[in-house]
Amino acid sequence: MPVNRPKHLMIIGGGVFQVPAIKIAKSMGLKVVVTDYNPESEGMLLADFPIEVSTRNINLTVNTAKQFHMACPLDGVMTVGTDASQTVAAVADALNLPGIPFEVAERATDKIKMRQILQEKGVPVPQFRPVWTLDEGREALNSMELPLVIKPCDNMGARGVRKIERPDDLIPAFREAKEASISGKLVIEEFMEGPELSLDALVCNEEIHITGVADRIIERSPYFVEVGHTLPSNLPEQQIEQTIEVFKQAIRALGIDTGAAKGDIKFTSDGPKIVEIAARLSGGWMSAYTYPLSSGVNLYKAAIQVALGESPDGLKPKTALVAAERSLIPPPGKILSIRGVEDARKIKGVREIILMKEAGDWVEEPKSNMGKVGYVITVAKTREEAVRINDLARETIQIEVGASNALTWDIIRNNARKKFYVACKACTVCDGLECAGKVPGIGGIGTGSSFTENLTALARYQINLRTIHKIKNPDTSIELFGHKLAMPVLAAPITGMETNLAGGMDEKEYANAILDGCLECGTLGMVGDGASPKKYLIGLEAIKKHGGLGIPIFKPREFNLDIIKRFKAAEDAGALAVGVDIDAASFKTMSMKGQAVGPKTIEELQELKSHLKVPFILKGIMNVESALAAIEAGADAIVVSNHGGRVMDHMPGTAEVLPEIANAVAGRIKVLADGGIREGVDILKMLALGADAVMIGRPVCIAAFGAGQEGVSFYLQEKMKELKKAMLLTGCGSVDQIDPSIIFRNKGER
Repeated sequence: MPVNRPKHLMIIGGGVFQVPAIKIAKSMGLKVVVTDYNPESEGMLLADFPIEVSTRNINLTVNTAKQFHMACPLDGVMTVGTDASQTVAAVADALNLPGIPFEVAERATDKIKMRQILQEKGVPVPQFRPVWTLDEGREALNSMELPLVIKPCDNMGARGVRKIERPDDLIPAFREAKEASISGKLVIEEFMEGPELSLDALVCNEEIHITGVADRIIERSPYFVEVGHTLPSNLPEQQIEQTIEVFKQAIRALGIDTGAAKGDIKFTSDGPKIVEIAARLSGGWMSAYTYPLSSGVNLYKAAIQVALGESPDGLKPKTALVAAERSLIPPPGKILSIRGVEDARKIKGVREIILMKEAGDWVEEPKSNMGKVGYVITVAKTREEAVRINDLARETIQIEVGASNALTWDIIRNNARKKFYVACKACTVCDGLECAGKVPGIGGIGTGSSFTENLTALARYQINLRTIHKIKNPDTSIELFGHKLAMPVLAAPITGMETNLAGGMDEKEYANAILDGCLECGTLGMVGDGASPKKYLIGLEAIKKHGGLGIPIFKPREFNLDIIKRFKAAEDAGALAVGVDIDAASFKTMSMKGQAVGPKTIEELQELKSHLKVPFILKGIMNVESALAAIEAGADAIVVSNHGGRVMDHMPGTAEVLPEIANAVAGRIKVLADGGIREGVDILKMLALGADAVMIGRPVCIAAFGAGQEGVSFYLQEKMKELKKAMLLTGCGSVDQIDPSIIFRNKGER
């Protein structure tokens, strides 16, 4: 028996407004072809068959659709939320798919042709004049009564639409409209007083199904910015019925007989008048969310059925709730942070919070429906309750806006995430859950438990508050290897930009950002020794450039001569100390590149030490036995570290083993520690558990990727502030006063 092939639907546009339709189409078992100019758009990433072509490029889209159709027949084509109805119609015409003729789509897109047709067919429209030149604009002003509205004839989202209240408004309004017009054609029309409604409809078999009537909220005069809508409309039933009738007249007059229609209609003192009609469902989340939430109707499913030539089902409303959508529009400036989103999502009745911008993006004073920060969608049994919940949710969301040169951790994280690509998500809390098993990569090996256990071990300790004292300004400085540091925090060594971090920065750029940022804060950065045999030279070059103020950490290569060669190069670069990360004795990325590494005996480590004139660090000590062996080998410092959980699964967190190691060392050598340190209080805990200083890796890496030297400096300064605050609240005037008495551990914890 022949196997039924799945139907294929082409959706024009892969942006945020098309994503809900793409998801619903896939849930219906359809294979979805998506066209968009941006291959990284969410819709393109969701598509079964993404095709990179602009939604406005009609000819190329048609040719591409024909080629696809020859190999795999298409069963329908549609769009939602964007002015691509001409492209949809052209594809439908070319492939004989359900849809409207191209000329119908054209007059539903061109506001001048639209008004001319509607006027000829007796459908009420505002008085209007086509305008091409400024002189024609002046003629329109002289022949029409102010106030007026000027708009492009061929754009959407209220781009370039402006109210003209005085003759002097014409020139700036004309320029804005002309800039926003694709063809350059403009229209000037009478300004219509009265409430505005937004309507959706599906058209099939000559029957028009009304699928939503909402009240639009338009503000920001002289511009027309939709700040939200509420559905269903609150207008008297008679006025709604009159508006629906005019909407249906306009649909028939334009010739939209198959597909969808969207209308914006003003209810004036003379009755309903058309603002515009489009041959698609609405954008602005009405067709995607508010109508389905209000009515229980899966509108996109029905629209997809129509596009496939099927009769839509399930159009009868199942519920009668009220849905409200409102925009998030902060003051102009650079977004520094967005807080409270998750708290807002927890409010009963909040159904969607859609963010269009993030920290680091610029917010301008809105002049159209584009560029909003986000949207909040709520639902309730009454209009008052839906609006109240929406207001509460928007109050809960705090959007901090500042100057263009301002920097915040949110901005840094967002910038870093873009440079990391898929290597790292720069999570709000860097806890290893998202990146578990990603080695190569930034995560922990295997289950990732060794990474996450670092944070868990620290979290087992709590802080004893002590605020009866005379300390006002705690001193965070320490001395390390004969150098005074402003804080007991160093940047841990990270290499492998290509191997682990998708090449978002090169090794040289990264090393310099780390060392520059650390020195600016009065501390030191470390550089690493990657799997590539000569990669260590990049870090040493950066150290030499910075006057030797940096520490290289080398891999425990099989032959000591290879390490000694690196030690000599480090001393020639002026490095103030060198180290070996002994825990990389079996490291995945080293074996991938054919670089032999392995454990070292005490005698082998003593040999390495004998070739050094600077302090010797052994990194990767996780028990007392290894710590005592390091002392015997001549180490000047050890780093209690499980290599960020990247070398072996199921290891304890460093905070778990640090106290015993520190007690055994008893001050004979310096003890550093890393692993899971995220806040100033974590630094305090590690110092109280016996560390002389701490090292931080991944968060510093995120800072470097997010804003280079400035990001590293910003992050470390924040940690210094947090540490000072923690010291103040525990009565520690200096780092050497931080001891185990300031921390508390539940007796039930292991």
